[in-house]
Amino acid sequence: MNWLPNADIQLLKKRATIIQQIRTFFITRELLEVETPSLSQAGVTDQHLFCFKTHFIGPEISDLKPEALGVPLYLQTSPEFHMKRLLSAGSGSIFQIAKAFRNEESGRYHNPEFTLLEWYRVGFDHFQLMDEMDQLLQLVLRCQPAQRITYQQAFMQVLDVDPLSASLDLLKQSGSVLNLGDVLDNETDYDTVLQLLFCFAIEPVIANDFPCFVYNFPASQAALARISPEDSRVAERFEVYYQGIELANGFHELSDSEEQLKRFKKDNVLRKQNNLPEMPIDTRFVASLNTLPDCAGVALGIDRLIMLATKQAHIDDVVSFTIKGA
Repeated sequence: MNWLPNADIQLLKKRATIIQQIRTFFITRELLEVETPSLSQAGVTDQHLFCFKTHFIGPEISDLKPEALGVPLYLQTSPEFHMKRLLSAGSGSIFQIAKAFRNEESGRYHNPEFTLLEWYRVGFDHFQLMDEMDQLLQLVLRCQPAQRITYQQAFMQVLDVDPLSASLDLLKQSGSVLNLGDVLDNETDYDTVLQLLFCFAIEPVIANDFPCFVYNFPASQAALARISPEDSRVAERFEVYYQGIELANGFHELSDSEEQLKRFKKDNVLRKQNNLPEMPIDTRFVASLNTLPDCAGVALGIDRLIMLATKQAHIDDVVSFTIKGA
């Protein structure tokens, strides 16, 4: 039986150096490093994210309802909700390097357990946060400054279709050359079609020479971000790509409890329509939002960043043990 780690020990030493470099980057900027739970009584409502679920079978806790199999708990897909509760409590700007878990595929860029860098800047909007992320990428990857393009511009340049106004049929027609077959033809959800087109047509041709920020995503694809005051069709969300890899996802954060609850409930409606289990809404997180300071936050995949920094082709090469060898 092969008991050895996936990654070479020398590469793991490089990984440790990069993580220390990241910590220094934020500490010198006077961000507070925090720790938050991996387990929560609520998961995420996004229909495209799948949580690992377990049960706590210990003694009853006063504000928990005991069930036959214990209290249901979810491994967090990111530390976002707890970190925002800290922000609402007055923590100031914060960062965290944490384990996250998603019950999805295992592949070249995916492992069910992975490492996230997440940080929040009080007083920043998403453009200022992009500036700071650009500085971090240049430091770690020794790359050129990033380019920026709107989501709408990316679609217009690559597929010659406007993602904010085109009909569903026109979107599908624009992707007919991608050979997605029945996957695209049979899809009826507008945002899912957009995501397929973005993944298979746009991601492969942007950010090959420079990192690229794509911003102003459709409002329907940004449940945790503010709507743009300049165009209500888009939200103040960005993603960053480099050499075919999606590295990060960031927002100018929504701070309206009522609006957030409405969006989570809409997510659960979509989940039900797609024969997915409804998820419990994190009511503590929702309640905290009315005192959330004006801020922007972003989550960056550490494993993928280290793949790029060390020129490795597979995520297995930069983590000590993947799910296959754990």
